[in-house]
Amino acid sequence: MKKNCLVLFLLSCGIYQASAQVVQSPDGHISLNFQVNDKGEMLYQVDVNKKAFIAPSELGLTGKNGVNLSDKFRVKEYKYDSVNENWTMPWGENKQHNNHYNEMAVYLSNPEGTELVTRFRIFDDGIGFRYEYQVPGVDSLFVMDEQTAFNFAADAVSWSIPASFDTYELEYRKLKLSEVENANTPLTLRTDKGIYASIHEAQLVDYPEMTLVAHGPHGFKANLAPWPDGVKARYAGGTFQTPWRTVQIADKAVGLINSSLILNLNEPCKLETTYWIKPMKYVGVWWGMHLGIQTWKMDERHGATTENAKKYIDFAARNQIQGVVFEGWNEGWESWGTQQRFDFTKPYQDFDMKEITDYAREKNIQIIGHHETGGNIYNYERQLEHAYEWTAEWGIHSVKTGYAGGYPDGHSHHGQFAVRHYRKVVETAARYQTTLDVHEPIKETGIRRTYPNLMTQEGAKGMEWNAWSAGNTPSHEIVLPFTRLLSGPMDYTPGTFDILFENTRDLPTRQKWNDQDKGNSRVNTTLAKQIANWVILYSPLQMASDLIENYEGHPAFQFFRDYDADCDWSEALQGEPGEYIAVVRKAKQNYFLGVSTNEEPRTLTIPLTFLEAGKTYEATIYADGEDADWKNNPTSYRITNKRVTSTDVLTVQMAPGGGQAVTFKPRN
Repeated sequence: MKKNCLVLFLLSCGIYQASAQVVQSPDGHISLNFQVNDKGEMLYQVDVNKKAFIAPSELGLTGKNGVNLSDKFRVKEYKYDSVNENWTMPWGENKQHNNHYNEMAVYLSNPEGTELVTRFRIFDDGIGFRYEYQVPGVDSLFVMDEQTAFNFAADAVSWSIPASFDTYELEYRKLKLSEVENANTPLTLRTDKGIYASIHEAQLVDYPEMTLVAHGPHGFKANLAPWPDGVKARYAGGTFQTPWRTVQIADKAVGLINSSLILNLNEPCKLETTYWIKPMKYVGVWWGMHLGIQTWKMDERHGATTENAKKYIDFAARNQIQGVVFEGWNEGWESWGTQQRFDFTKPYQDFDMKEITDYAREKNIQIIGHHETGGNIYNYERQLEHAYEWTAEWGIHSVKTGYAGGYPDGHSHHGQFAVRHYRKVVETAARYQTTLDVHEPIKETGIRRTYPNLMTQEGAKGMEWNAWSAGNTPSHEIVLPFTRLLSGPMDYTPGTFDILFENTRDLPTRQKWNDQDKGNSRVNTTLAKQIANWVILYSPLQMASDLIENYEGHPAFQFFRDYDADCDWSEALQGEPGEYIAVVRKAKQNYFLGVSTNEEPRTLTIPLTFLEAGKTYEATIYADGEDADWKNNPTSYRITNKRVTSTDVLTVQMAPGGGQAVTFKPRN
C-alpha cells in the first residue's frame, strides 16, 4: 500500500486537477467532480472516457429536530490518498483480489456545528462514496431522508426489480431508465454508447437498505427503508457513517461480474481464524415439501425423519457431496400461519439428533442446521446464543436461516432494525465457528469479506418458485448474474433433473399447499441448463436441489460429483443481461464451464485460453440433445468427451432455454 500527501501525489502522479475538486480512476478513464453550490449543498458528477455519464447529482442526508445534515456546508479541506494492494479471501469466486483506487476525502462543516467527511473512492471499474458525520452535543440523532441522487446524463436500458422493503423475490424487468418508477439494487443499465453500469451499495451496517425512486428525466434518488414511525435511521450520540453508494462501470456486461469493487469497499476480515470455513456441495430434505409430497411439521408425511436423514447422508457419502440440510426438524412448524414460535434446540420426536449426528460423523458428512424464524425476530433473538451453542455442541457448524413471514411491531425486512438483527446473527454464529446460508435476507453488500462465515444468501426468486407457481422464465437465470449476483453469492439451489415433475405430480401423498400452485408448475429450462447453473449461479454452498431418487443412476449427475465448490478463480467470459452467459471457474487443477441462453437457441464460440498452456485436458461435455427444447423436450441431453488444449475453441450449441456444462481435467 502507498500513501502520499497532496503535494507529493500531484507532482508524482499528476492525476488531480488543480481545482482539488476532481479525482480520477488509476487509469484515468473515470473522473468524479465534487462541488458545493451557493446554498452549501453538495453535488457530484461523473465522466467516463471524458464524456458526461452522471450529470450533477445531489448529496447529503436530512436530519430531525433542527439537526442540519444537508446544506450550508463549506469545504474545510481536501485530502487525497492512493491505494494499490492485494488481499485474499478464504473462499469466493476469486480468492485473490486487487484493491486499487484513488480517494478524495472532502472535509466540510456548517454553522450548526455538523462536521462531515464525504469520502470518494474511484476505481478503474467504478466509484464508491459515503458520508461520515459528527454532530456534537446531541444525545440521539435521527435520519429522515437521504438526498443521494444518480442523475444519468442520458437514457439507458435497465434491468431491475421493483423497490420493496420486505422482499427481493420479484420479477426482473427490462425498462428504459426513464420508465422505472422505483427499483431495488443492484440496478443494472446499458447506455446507447455501450457503457454498462450497476447501482448498489457496499458495507451495509447499522443503516437501512437503499432503494431507488425516479428523480428527473432518467435518474434516481435514494429511498431508505423506514422504521414503523417513519424515521429512516436512529443513533445514540451524533457519530455515524453510511454504507458506500456504488456505481460499477464497465465497457462489457461481463466486466460488472468480474469486478471486485463491492468487496473492496468492505472492511478486512475480523475473524481470528478462518480454517473452519469450508465451501461444500450439499443435498437435503426440503424439495419434497415444496413439491407438496412431504411436510415440514411432524405428521404422516413428515420429511425430516431419522430414516430420511440417514438415507440422504448415505447418498451424500456415495457421491462426493459434503453436506446435508434438514428442514422441518424442530418443533414449531405446527404454528405456521400464526405468530411462529420455533424451538431451535428441540427436535421433533421422529428426528433423533444423536443417532443422526453420530451417523453423519461416521460417514464424514456435515449437517447443515436449519433455523426458520417465520419472521419472529424476538423469539429468535431470545434463543440465539443458546441455539448456536447447542448446535455447535452437536458438531453442526453450518446453519441455514429463514425469515418467511411478517416482522413484529410493523418492522420491515430491510430496515435498520433488520440490518442490526442480521449482523447480530452473523457475529453470534462466528463465535461458534458456524457458517450461514441466509434466506429472506437483507441484501448482500460484501459483508462476507469482513465475516466470511456469511457464505451465501437467497435474495431473489430461487428454484423453489418452480415447485408451486408458474416458475422462473428461461431468461430469469440469465438476468441474475448481471443483477442480484453482482452483490454476492446466491443460494439459488439449482440442479433439478425431474423438470416436468413426472415422478411426483400424481403421487397420492402430494397435496397443494400454496395458492400460487395452479397445477402447471415445472422447471422452465432444459436439463443441460440445470447442470450449467451449478457453475453460473455462484454459491460456495452449492446445492443439488432435486429429490435424491431423481439422481440415482443418472449419468448426467456425474457433473455434480466432479464439481468442486471451493473454487480459486473465476471469470465471466461472454454475456448480455437476459440473453446469454458463459462463466468458467477453476478449482485446484480442474476447470468448470457453464453456458446458458434465454428462450432463444444460440451458438457461442469460446476460446479455451483460460486453460493452462502446454497441458492437455479431458473435456466432458454435458449438452442439450439435438431435439432438446425447454418447452417440449427439456430432458434431452448428450454427454461427449474430447481432448483439448488452451489453443482450441469450443463451439457451444444451445437449445431454446438450454445450456451446456463442461468439466476440464488435466491428463497425466
